[in-house]
This record gives sequence, C-alpha cells and structure tokens, in this order.
Amino acid sequence: MSLLAIVGFVMVAVFMLLIMTKKLHPAVALIVVPFFVALSFGWGPESGKWIVAGVRKVVPTSVMLCFAIVYFGVLIDVGFFDPLVNKILQFVKGDPVRLCVGTAVLAAIVALDGDGATTYMVTCTALLPLHRKLGIRPILLPTLCLMQVSIMNILPWGGPSGRVLIVTETSVSQLFGPLGPSLAVALVWVCLVAYYWGLQERKRLGVLSFSADEYSEFIAGSAQERPKQAVYIWWINLAMTIGLLVMLMMEIIPLAAMFTLAAAFALIINYRTVKDQAVVIEKLAPDCLNIIILTFAAGAFVGIMEGSKMIGEMAKALVNLIPTDLGAHLGFISSFLSIPGTYFLSNDAYYYGVLPVFLKTAAAYNVTPVAMGIGALIGQGVHLLSPLVASTYLLVGLCKVDYGELQKFAMLPCLSISMVMLVVAMLLGHVKF
Repeated sequence: MSLLAIVGFVMVAVFMLLIMTKKLHPAVALIVVPFFVALSFGWGPESGKWIVAGVRKVVPTSVMLCFAIVYFGVLIDVGFFDPLVNKILQFVKGDPVRLCVGTAVLAAIVALDGDGATTYMVTCTALLPLHRKLGIRPILLPTLCLMQVSIMNILPWGGPSGRVLIVTETSVSQLFGPLGPSLAVALVWVCLVAYYWGLQERKRLGVLSFSADEYSEFIAGSAQERPKQAVYIWWINLAMTIGLLVMLMMEIIPLAAMFTLAAAFALIINYRTVKDQAVVIEKLAPDCLNIIILTFAAGAFVGIMEGSKMIGEMAKALVNLIPTDLGAHLGFISSFLSIPGTYFLSNDAYYYGVLPVFLKTAAAYNVTPVAMGIGALIGQGVHLLSPLVASTYLLVGLCKVDYGELQKFAMLPCLSISMVMLVVAMLLGHVKF
C-alpha cells in the first residue's frame, strides 16, 4: 500500500474521530483535515485549485438541496402534510412500535424514486412532529430513513446500479434477477429492526393516548399562523408534488433546475404577497445555509482527495489487498471489500476505478460478472454514511441530530444490511465462498 493511500484512509478516519467526539463541526473538519494533509505534502498552492474544483462539482447538488428545503418547507408551512400525518396517527394510535415500523415502510415507499434527498424531505417532514410528540429517541427517524434509502438506492434506476451495469456489461434482468431476493429480505430486515427499536421505545415510554384533533393542533400551531387557503390550493400542491416525483424518476431535466422551479412555483401558489414570500424564505434560510455550507465543505474534501490522486491510490490499495491465490473466492471477498470501498471512496471512484480491475481478475477464475456486480452493490448498506455523501447532511439537518451521533448509532445497523444481503446471495448460490 502506497504512502498516499495510507494517508487517505487515515485522513478519513481522523475526520470521523473528530466529528464523533465532537471536537470539530463537520463542516470545519471537512475543510481543515484534508487541507493540513495537503500542506504537509507541500501541496499548499495546488490545494486551493483542488478545493475550487471540488466545490464546483457539488454546486448542482447544493442548489438542489437548498431549493428542495424551500419547496418542502413551504408545503409544511401551509399544512400540506397534515392529512397524511393524521392518517398515520390513526394507524399508530400512540404506539411507538407502530410508529417505528410505519416509518420504515413509508421511507421505503417514498424511496422508490431512488432519490435520497426527496425521501428524507418527505418522510422526515411528515413524521418528525409525531416522533417528537411520542418522545421517540431522535436518532431513530434518520437511521430508519437512511437504512431504507441504502437499499432502495440499489434499484435499477439508482445511481450505483447504473454504474455497475455499465462496468459489468450485464443487463437489468441478469443482475437484478439474482439480486432481487437479497433486496426484498433486506427491506424486511429493516422493518424487523424498526420493530425491535419500537419495542424498546414502548417499554421506555408506554403507549400514549391522544386524539387526532390534539395532534393536528400540535403540528399546526394556532390557526392564525397558517395562511388561509382555498381547498383547491391543496390539490394544486398535490398535483405539483406528484409531477415532481414523476419527473425525478424520468430525469426530464436536471434535479437542481427541477427543484429551483418547483420552489418558485410553490411560493407563488401558496403566498400571494411579496411580504408573505419574504417571511417564509427568511424562516427557511438558516436550514438552507447550513446545508450549503456542509455540501461545499464536502466538495472541498473530495476536491483535495481527487486532485492529489489520493483517491486513486486508495482504490489501488483495495485491489491489492486480495492475494492471487484467493482469486476463486473473489465474488465473496469483493462483497466485503465493497463495504469499506464505497464508504471511503465515492461511487464513481469505486465502481469505475476498483471494480473493473476486480472483473479482469475474476474472469481468470471463472467468477461471473453477475457475482461481481452483486458483490459490488452489497457495500451500499453503509455508503450513505460516508462523509462524501451530501444528502446525509440534509438528513441530519432535517432531524436536528448530530452528524457524529448518527455515525456512531447507525453504522452497525447499516452494516447489518450488507451482511443480510450477502447471506441471502450466498444461500441462493449467487455469491460463492
């Protein structure tokens, strides 16, 4: 393993240590840690260019997240989600077990579009008030959302799968026929985890009893604070939201442009005066700024890793970890390596940098591209916890939890997803030991 690769892995580990021990804010750590590494290697002048290049890459993502917050923030402010939440309330009946399982199910359904940011916005904004009302531990909502998105992100129209299909030169039916049972069992597994956590919360809190009217008042606040709207406005908001989700799945226009336009139209439809529009924008501005700072900081982190070629050396190090005499077990081994691989590296770096090398080696030992593709996707269980994933910063911002606390709590549950998928793939003979 080269010095640069070692430094890269240590750098990510130091970053995680700093934020998990709350020594630095994530945005500060994302900038300072790689910058000091760059200085120690004498890359001071170049690091500035790398930071700018990295930030430029995340601008579309930052814009999308910012205007997604505005769009869904407007809908929350006018009470768009109140009917949905009241329906959920009727099912939950004050029972933490039902709420936790319902959270997992709703997150999986919303995540069908394959977009994590949208899932977090819809699920967390709809259910956060209810979680707070029942007194559920704040960390459970973001963790359940993260776990379900980790699985649904593997669907054929998700980003990781598209990369794997290209690199392995397999069809959707070839890859997802064998992978489908693993995904299905993983979804059930998350619901079982949710049930277990719900039992813990029921033991701690009991089953609360309150009416739908009491809860509606809780989430709505006083009637005077809500803008008075005609019923047809709610239906317009619903049509606009469904249209937005359809466009997301079809990728008609870039996400950044899509949410920018959606936010503007939501403001016009729901607030008729400039004064009202200004008030809600001012209310949402802190959340928008926080997300933009974090995503730009993540861009700086990735920019230095890519500019210094550190991420390429880390990819090579992962490849070199496999002894040649274990080539026949490459499908099984790559399933394990994909976990740290997709955590420490970006999806592009792992699937376009590491996976092609694995595939060449696998061919010599008659390990099929399908088996290698399954192994490569198994690591997605923990990928969303990577500091390189921007949408996770949105998740912690929405749920008002600490990023380091989410890392500590969610790491093992997310890792269990990869283990469940691997066990199912092995039992069905798609990945052989």
